[in-house]
Amino acid sequence: MRAHWWRSAAAMAVGVAGAAAVAAVAAAPAWAQGSGDGFLFRPPVASLTLRGGFDRANAGSAIFSFARDQLTLGKGDFSGAAGGAELAVRLAPRADLVLGAAYTGASAPSEFRHFVDNNDLPIEQTTSFRRLPLTAGVKAYLAPRGRSIGSFAWVPSRVVPYVGAGGGEMWYRFRQTGDFVNEATLAVFHDTFTTSGWTPAAYGAAGVDFSLSPHVALTAEGRYTWARARPGTDFQGFDRIDLSGIAATAGVSFRF
Repeated sequence: MRAHWWRSAAAMAVGVAGAAAVAAVAAAPAWAQGSGDGFLFRPPVASLTLRGGFDRANAGSAIFSFARDQLTLGKGDFSGAAGGAELAVRLAPRADLVLGAAYTGASAPSEFRHFVDNNDLPIEQTTSFRRLPLTAGVKAYLAPRGRSIGSFAWVPSRVVPYVGAGGGEMWYRFRQTGDFVNEATLAVFHDTFTTSGWTPAAYGAAGVDFSLSPHVALTAEGRYTWARARPGTDFQGFDRIDLSGIAATAGVSFRF
Protein backbone atom coordinates (compact mmCIF):
# COMPACT_ATOMS: atom_id res chain seq x y z
CA MET A 1 0.00 0.00 0.00
CA ARG A 2 2.75 2.46 0.98
CA ALA A 3 4.86 1.59 -2.07
CA HIS A 4 1.81 2.12 -4.28
CA TRP A 5 1.33 5.57 -2.71
CA TRP A 6 4.90 6.61 -3.52
CA ARG A 7 4.61 5.38 -7.12
CA SER A 8 1.40 7.37 -7.51
CA ALA A 9 3.05 10.47 -6.03
CA ALA A 10 5.95 10.27 -8.46
CA ALA A 11 3.66 9.79 -11.45
CA MET A 12 1.49 12.68 -10.29
CA ALA A 13 4.50 15.01 -9.89
CA VAL A 14 5.74 14.27 -13.41
CA GLY A 15 2.22 14.62 -14.82
CA VAL A 16 1.62 17.93 -13.07
CA ALA A 17 4.88 19.35 -14.41
CA GLY A 18 4.01 18.29 -17.95
CA ALA A 19 0.46 19.59 -17.76
CA ALA A 20 1.62 22.86 -16.28
CA ALA A 21 4.12 23.33 -19.09
CA VAL A 22 1.43 22.79 -21.72
CA ALA A 23 -0.88 25.21 -19.94
CA ALA A 24 1.91 27.76 -19.68
CA VAL A 25 2.64 27.63 -23.40
CA ALA A 26 -1.04 28.04 -24.21
CA ALA A 27 -1.49 30.92 -21.79
CA ALA A 28 1.75 32.77 -22.55
CA PRO A 29 0.37 35.12 -25.24
CA ALA A 30 -2.55 36.17 -23.05
CA TRP A 31 -0.31 36.81 -20.02
CA ALA A 32 2.16 38.77 -22.11
CA GLN A 33 -0.59 40.97 -23.50
CA GLY A 34 -2.10 41.54 -20.06
CA SER A 35 1.25 42.61 -18.57
CA GLY A 36 1.81 45.50 -20.96
CA ASP A 37 3.75 44.08 -23.95
CA GLY A 38 6.07 41.97 -21.80
CA PHE A 39 6.54 44.46 -18.97
CA LEU A 40 6.01 44.14 -15.23
CA PHE A 41 5.72 47.06 -12.84
CA ARG A 42 8.51 45.52 -10.69
CA PRO A 43 10.85 42.51 -10.73
CA PRO A 44 9.28 39.27 -9.41
CA VAL A 45 9.93 38.67 -5.72
CA ALA A 46 9.45 34.87 -5.81
CA SER A 47 8.72 31.93 -8.08
CA LEU A 48 7.26 28.43 -7.83
CA THR A 49 8.75 25.72 -10.03
CA LEU A 50 7.28 22.29 -10.79
CA ARG A 51 9.57 19.86 -12.56
CA GLY A 52 9.77 16.24 -13.69
CA GLY A 53 12.33 14.02 -15.35
CA PHE A 54 14.66 11.09 -14.66
CA ASP A 55 17.14 10.39 -11.87
CA ARG A 56 20.06 8.04 -12.52
CA ALA A 57 21.13 6.45 -9.23
CA ASN A 58 24.85 5.88 -8.63
CA ALA A 59 24.03 2.56 -6.92
CA GLY A 60 27.73 2.25 -6.15
CA SER A 61 27.81 0.59 -2.72
CA ALA A 62 28.00 -3.05 -1.66
CA ILE A 63 24.25 -3.49 -1.16
CA PHE A 64 23.60 -2.78 -4.85
CA SER A 65 26.55 -4.89 -5.99
CA PHE A 66 25.32 -7.84 -3.91
CA ALA A 67 21.78 -7.47 -5.32
CA ARG A 68 23.10 -7.42 -8.90
CA ASP A 69 25.35 -10.44 -8.33
CA GLN A 70 22.67 -12.60 -6.71
CA LEU A 71 19.57 -11.42 -8.58
CA THR A 72 18.67 -10.64 -12.18
CA LEU A 73 19.04 -6.89 -11.60
CA GLY A 74 21.10 -4.32 -13.48
CA LYS A 75 22.42 -0.99 -12.32
CA GLY A 76 19.66 0.82 -14.24
CA ASP A 77 16.96 -0.94 -12.21
CA PHE A 78 17.69 1.41 -9.30
CA SER A 79 17.06 4.56 -11.39
CA GLY A 80 13.64 6.00 -12.08
CA ALA A 81 11.27 8.88 -12.67
CA ALA A 82 11.80 12.05 -10.65
CA GLY A 83 9.52 14.92 -9.71
CA GLY A 84 9.74 17.91 -7.44
CA ALA A 85 8.80 21.45 -6.51
CA GLU A 86 10.81 24.51 -5.50
CA LEU A 87 9.97 27.86 -3.96
CA ALA A 88 12.53 30.56 -4.77
CA VAL A 89 12.66 33.91 -2.95
CA ARG A 90 14.61 36.80 -4.44
CA LEU A 91 17.69 37.81 -2.41
CA ALA A 92 19.42 40.02 -4.97
CA PRO A 93 19.13 40.86 -8.69
CA ARG A 94 20.98 37.63 -9.57
CA ALA A 95 20.45 35.44 -6.49
CA ASP A 96 17.56 33.49 -4.92
CA LEU A 97 17.05 31.48 -1.76
CA VAL A 98 15.55 28.14 -2.85
CA LEU A 99 13.53 25.66 -0.77
CA GLY A 100 12.88 22.35 -2.52
CA ALA A 101 11.35 18.89 -2.22
CA ALA A 102 11.89 16.09 -4.72
CA TYR A 103 11.09 12.43 -5.12
CA THR A 104 12.54 9.62 -7.18
CA GLY A 105 11.59 5.96 -7.10
CA ALA A 106 12.28 2.70 -8.86
CA SER A 107 10.88 -0.82 -8.54
CA ALA A 108 11.96 -3.93 -10.44
CA PRO A 109 11.05 -7.64 -10.35
CA SER A 110 13.88 -10.16 -10.22
CA GLU A 111 14.81 -13.77 -9.60
CA PHE A 112 17.87 -15.59 -8.31
CA ARG A 113 20.55 -16.09 -10.94
CA HIS A 114 21.93 -19.38 -9.59
CA PHE A 115 19.01 -21.08 -7.81
CA VAL A 116 15.55 -22.42 -8.66
CA ASP A 117 12.95 -23.98 -6.39
CA ASN A 118 12.08 -27.68 -6.05
CA ASN A 119 9.84 -27.47 -9.12
CA ASP A 120 12.58 -25.87 -11.25
CA LEU A 121 10.70 -22.55 -11.13
CA PRO A 122 12.39 -19.19 -10.61
CA ILE A 123 12.68 -17.82 -7.08
CA GLU A 124 11.18 -14.35 -7.45
CA GLN A 125 11.23 -11.09 -5.50
CA THR A 126 10.79 -7.34 -6.01
CA THR A 127 13.34 -4.66 -5.18
CA SER A 128 12.35 -1.00 -4.67
CA PHE A 129 14.47 2.09 -4.04
CA ARG A 130 12.95 5.44 -2.97
CA ARG A 131 14.58 8.81 -2.23
CA LEU A 132 13.02 12.07 -1.05
CA PRO A 133 15.42 15.01 -0.43
CA LEU A 134 14.25 18.17 1.37
CA THR A 135 16.76 20.95 0.71
CA ALA A 136 17.57 24.63 1.04
CA GLY A 137 20.09 26.37 -1.17
CA VAL A 138 21.10 29.36 -3.24
CA LYS A 139 20.59 29.85 -6.98
CA ALA A 140 22.92 32.30 -8.77
CA TYR A 141 22.03 33.59 -12.25
CA LEU A 142 24.92 34.02 -14.69
CA ALA A 143 23.23 36.83 -16.63
CA PRO A 144 20.72 39.56 -15.76
CA ARG A 145 17.21 38.13 -15.31
CA GLY A 146 15.70 41.25 -16.82
CA ARG A 147 16.10 44.98 -17.10
CA SER A 148 14.34 47.97 -15.64
CA ILE A 149 12.94 50.62 -17.96
CA GLY A 150 12.48 53.89 -16.18
CA SER A 151 11.42 53.70 -12.56
CA PHE A 152 8.31 51.55 -12.81
CA ALA A 153 8.74 48.90 -15.52
CA TRP A 154 10.74 45.66 -15.77
CA VAL A 155 11.04 43.19 -18.67
CA PRO A 156 12.47 39.64 -18.25
CA SER A 157 15.38 38.32 -20.31
CA ARG A 158 14.51 35.57 -22.79
CA VAL A 159 17.19 33.03 -21.76
CA VAL A 160 19.10 33.05 -18.44
CA PRO A 161 21.52 30.31 -17.27
CA TYR A 162 22.08 29.63 -13.58
CA VAL A 163 23.99 27.48 -11.08
CA GLY A 164 22.94 26.42 -7.60
CA ALA A 165 24.06 24.53 -4.51
CA GLY A 166 22.64 23.60 -1.14
CA GLY A 167 21.91 20.85 1.32
CA GLY A 168 19.36 19.34 3.65
CA GLU A 169 18.01 15.94 4.64
CA MET A 170 17.08 12.93 2.52
CA TRP A 171 14.60 10.20 3.40
CA TYR A 172 15.29 6.88 1.69
CA ARG A 173 14.02 3.32 1.61
CA PHE A 174 15.60 0.24 0.04
CA ARG A 175 13.33 -2.80 0.21
CA GLN A 176 13.41 -6.37 -1.09
CA THR A 177 10.34 -8.57 -0.68
CA GLY A 178 9.60 -12.05 -2.01
CA ASP A 179 11.28 -15.46 -1.88
CA PHE A 180 14.92 -15.96 -0.91
CA VAL A 181 17.42 -18.81 -0.48
CA ASN A 182 19.23 -19.80 2.68
CA GLU A 183 22.57 -20.66 1.11
CA ALA A 184 23.58 -22.83 4.08
CA THR A 185 20.54 -25.15 3.83
CA LEU A 186 19.27 -24.21 0.32
CA ALA A 187 15.81 -23.76 1.87
CA VAL A 188 13.52 -21.23 0.16
CA PHE A 189 11.68 -18.79 2.43
CA HIS A 190 9.49 -15.73 2.05
CA ASP A 191 10.60 -12.47 3.70
CA THR A 192 10.97 -8.69 3.42
CA PHE A 193 14.26 -6.88 3.99
CA THR A 194 14.17 -3.11 4.46
CA THR A 195 16.48 -0.27 5.36
CA SER A 196 15.16 3.29 5.59
CA GLY A 197 15.63 6.57 7.40
CA TRP A 198 16.92 10.13 7.16
CA THR A 199 20.45 11.24 6.32
CA PRO A 200 22.23 14.50 5.37
CA ALA A 201 22.35 15.41 1.68
CA ALA A 202 24.02 18.04 -0.50
CA TYR A 203 23.54 19.03 -4.14
CA GLY A 204 24.95 21.07 -7.00
CA ALA A 205 22.91 22.13 -10.01
CA ALA A 206 23.11 23.96 -13.33
CA GLY A 207 20.25 24.95 -15.60
CA VAL A 208 18.62 27.54 -17.79
CA ASP A 209 15.31 29.46 -17.73
CA PHE A 210 13.42 30.27 -20.94
CA SER A 211 10.90 33.09 -20.45
CA LEU A 212 7.52 32.61 -22.14
CA SER A 213 6.00 35.69 -20.55
CA PRO A 214 6.71 37.99 -17.61
CA HIS A 215 4.96 35.50 -15.32
CA VAL A 216 5.97 32.12 -16.79
CA ALA A 217 9.24 30.42 -17.78
CA LEU A 218 10.23 26.95 -18.86
CA THR A 219 13.27 25.56 -17.04
CA ALA A 220 15.72 22.72 -17.70
CA GLU A 221 18.19 21.51 -15.08
CA GLY A 222 20.86 18.96 -14.33
CA ARG A 223 21.45 18.20 -10.64
CA TYR A 224 23.83 15.96 -8.73
CA THR A 225 22.73 14.98 -5.23
CA TRP A 226 25.15 13.38 -2.78
CA ALA A 227 24.03 11.30 0.21
CA ARG A 228 25.05 8.14 2.04
CA ALA A 229 23.49 6.33 5.00
CA ARG A 230 24.30 3.50 7.36
CA PRO A 231 21.98 0.57 6.55
CA GLY A 232 19.60 -0.92 9.12
CA THR A 233 19.77 -4.28 10.84
CA ASP A 234 18.24 -6.16 7.89
CA PHE A 235 21.43 -5.36 5.95
CA GLN A 236 23.88 -5.51 8.84
CA GLY A 237 27.47 -6.01 7.72
CA PHE A 238 27.21 -3.89 4.58
CA ASP A 239 28.97 -0.55 4.28
CA ARG A 240 27.09 2.73 3.87
CA ILE A 241 24.40 2.69 1.19
CA ASP A 242 25.03 5.05 -1.72
CA LEU A 243 22.02 7.35 -2.19
CA SER A 244 23.65 9.71 -4.68
CA GLY A 245 22.45 10.31 -8.20
CA ILE A 246 22.21 12.73 -11.10
CA ALA A 247 18.85 14.01 -12.31
CA ALA A 248 17.86 15.66 -15.59
CA THR A 249 14.54 17.50 -15.29
CA ALA A 250 12.37 20.03 -17.08
CA GLY A 251 9.45 22.04 -15.80
CA VAL A 252 7.69 25.35 -15.54
CA SER A 253 8.22 28.32 -13.22
CA PHE A 254 5.49 30.73 -12.17
CA ARG A 255 6.77 34.17 -11.15
CA PHE A 256 4.93 36.43 -8.76
